[in-house]
Amino acid sequence: MLLVTRPREQARDWVSRLQAAGVPAAAVPLLGIAAADSETDRMALEQAWAQLPRCRAVMFVSPNAVSGFFDAASTSAATAGTGKPRSWPAHTWAVAPGPGTAAALEARGLAASQIVQPPADAPQFDSESLWPALATQEWAGQDVLVVRGEGGREWLIQRWQQAGARVHTVVAYRRGAPVLQEPEVQHLRWAVAHPQQALWLWSSSEALEHLAPLVQAHAPEALRAGWAAQARGLATHERIVEQARALGFSQVVPCRADLCSVVAAYNDQHRDT
Repeated sequence: MLLVTRPREQARDWVSRLQAAGVPAAAVPLLGIAAADSETDRMALEQAWAQLPRCRAVMFVSPNAVSGFFDAASTSAATAGTGKPRSWPAHTWAVAPGPGTAAALEARGLAASQIVQPPADAPQFDSESLWPALATQEWAGQDVLVVRGEGGREWLIQRWQQAGARVHTVVAYRRGAPVLQEPEVQHLRWAVAHPQQALWLWSSSEALEHLAPLVQAHAPEALRAGWAAQARGLATHERIVEQARALGFSQVVPCRADLCSVVAAYNDQHRDT
């Protein structure tokens, strides 16, 4: 079975699509997502929406960033009593690091022509693969907004700044350790008890850090010792491969973060067991 470790809503979508492709899959979210709903957060998001027409580009670091940003606009409209959602400026690019975020933007009403993302055949879906699609543009004096969670990588921000752009950031969601639901706990326990039958799909270095504490909290003590050395995983970026190996997972295979690649990698690993 393939265990999908993305945040819960994304994991459920992945599980559904994997099952439709013939892959037995279940969700074990390793990252908890919460709305950025403090008064300070709400004011910052409201200001970001108000300044959107000034922006040449808005970078969304993940589908969670898309949800947090657009949900804030809906909440703002409801609070104001207008019920009218904000519109996306025609001249502003929406920038996505990969197809998942691009799909989330299209689901919010943006046209594919408004979205900049890495090419479909990019070896990885990340900032490094995205920048060539942006680097040919003139950024001097342009305003760019980055919508993200707390913290995160600065690589793309630095590239924009070096090109002369004025880069602003806004927090649209907050990350943390997940609180597993009972079916997810059962899948976790099964994976620890059957490390050679389970195949993990790891898509975040930060999320991977939560796995050992969850195993400690939920798996029987008799099964915990040495289970990581026997566990098998797919990792959607080389940084995650390195992180998994540093945490004691030696059987880790790199895999692109798209459905076809994951299905092919699962089938390859399934044939090897």
